[in-house]
Amino acid sequence: MEVAFSDSEAFRSVQHVLQSVRMDPFLIDLRDKEQYDILLCAVDSTTRRSSDDQAMLATTLRALSEAVSKIDIMYHHALLHNIFTMSIWYYNRDTRDALLDLIIRLSAVADQYLRECLQMLVNNFTPPGPLVPQMEKRVSDDKRKEIYSQLHESLKMISDTVPLAPRVLKDIINRSMPKLFDNKVKMVSFVECMLGLGTERLGDLIGTSLLEKVVDLLTELDVNITWEDILQEEHSKGIFEMELEDLAGDVDKFGQETEVLFGGNVCAEKLDGLMVVVCKHLKSCAEHGCLKREFDILKTIFRKGVLKVHKSKFAQFIMFYACSLDPEICGLDFALFLTDIFTKKEDDAIARMSAVSYVGSYLSRARFISADTVVAILKRLVDWCIDHCERQKKKHTRTKNPVEHQIFYASCQAVMYVLCFRLRSIMDYPNLRSQVFKMNIRSILMDPLEPLKVCLPSIVNEFLRQAKAARLFNASVDLELEDRIDSDLSKAFGGVNRLDMFFPFDPYLLKKSDRAPNPRTAGHILYQKLLVILIPILFRPLFSRYVLNLHWAAHTVLIHLLFVLLISVKYVSSA
Repeated sequence: MEVAFSDSEAFRSVQHVLQSVRMDPFLIDLRDKEQYDILLCAVDSTTRRSSDDQAMLATTLRALSEAVSKIDIMYHHALLHNIFTMSIWYYNRDTRDALLDLIIRLSAVADQYLRECLQMLVNNFTPPGPLVPQMEKRVSDDKRKEIYSQLHESLKMISDTVPLAPRVLKDIINRSMPKLFDNKVKMVSFVECMLGLGTERLGDLIGTSLLEKVVDLLTELDVNITWEDILQEEHSKGIFEMELEDLAGDVDKFGQETEVLFGGNVCAEKLDGLMVVVCKHLKSCAEHGCLKREFDILKTIFRKGVLKVHKSKFAQFIMFYACSLDPEICGLDFALFLTDIFTKKEDDAIARMSAVSYVGSYLSRARFISADTVVAILKRLVDWCIDHCERQKKKHTRTKNPVEHQIFYASCQAVMYVLCFRLRSIMDYPNLRSQVFKMNIRSILMDPLEPLKVCLPSIVNEFLRQAKAARLFNASVDLELEDRIDSDLSKAFGGVNRLDMFFPFDPYLLKKSDRAPNPRTAGHILYQKLLVILIPILFRPLFSRYVLNLHWAAHTVLIHLLFVLLISVKYVSSA
């Protein structure tokens, strides 16, 4: 009864103090002014409190909750400022509950404090500045999740009570989104808490906006990372001395070495942390049966933004991971989605070229996509190429200008690229093998447009090698095709920004999230990642001696050829 009496006394005292200062400052009794100043100190947001002090603060906050009707912005501005600048990260569960209850009640006051209350909650998506450097040490994972849960519940209650809240919240989140140069901990914490709103009713109201902002941030970080940041020459000696056998079964150790490869690149570290958060969010959606909804939103965002980003390196893997969580629905949907973009004449050339590069890389790397689906998509690509060749034959004047036929060449390359990775598995199924043999691939490769002389030589050579082994063409055709390989036209394909060297789902190199994008083939991708890193180092002396004067693109072609050949050796040896 003593505690109840003390709380009751506190409630009456707070109500009296609030009421006594609702007048002109010159008319306020000095004793009432002194009591109000004590109240301000009791809820001072800059004060750090012991457990006993927090108990007193919780009592004061509950008293203020009961006296919300007495609070007036005109007379209690300083009090409201203290409340709205408090950080729940410093308090225990009981004090946090009391503070959040006060915020919820204040938000319901008509036309008064809704925006300030929502802003206060959004500000608490991230720990306060002093806690950021020691976030991992001083804030346990359980406490962090508990705080996020309390914030989500508070925002849900406000949105249920105030119809205008979701719209205001959306605007506040848009304005509060982390910027490129913000601290990594702040960035990751904000996005993790924000994405948690997508699992609540609020997700139906503002989910699209939340995901769009996250993908925009991922893309912005991505474009600020160059391959020079990843493969730095000064670290080559340490990598060269690594033993392949030690790395093959040690993903965590490899992740530590990848950190060295980035050379402390801040954008890469931030992006890595965000990718982990986004993948966890998608996995949670899959576990709760709402992945398809998130995936449909991501498709729209991908189509509008990521698809046209020149040589995006990492952001697109959120699509890959979502597909791997539900191959039958999302995985198939994404393949058809990309193919539809490519085949639609209404879309611009850049989008169509990028789409066919994506579908080629996706079908090559996504082992969770069935061979049936791969063959079906290949048929659509081949049919489109045949139709393009037929249209060109009907024209009075024909040109082999690679730029004019860049979509055709990109499609031919995608077909060959997919078959480099999937032909062997397709040959294991008689019905699929028969379908591939019936595709008139030979006609498009031997067309006067000469795609074999324009597409990337490393892919052309590997495709012809595998096609010959699978007896995809007869011997005379094999020889004729080999005679058509390589030309200066390849270098002219798209100029410096050519898309024929864009393989968006090639091995993933971020250290913490490297196991997420394709959980079903982690070991295979680990091997590929190692090759991507080691090939330029192992063969640099050879390149320097014999091909020093070649254009940088030629070096890239040679490296890619070696990569494809070594992957093939690994694949054959494991079959």
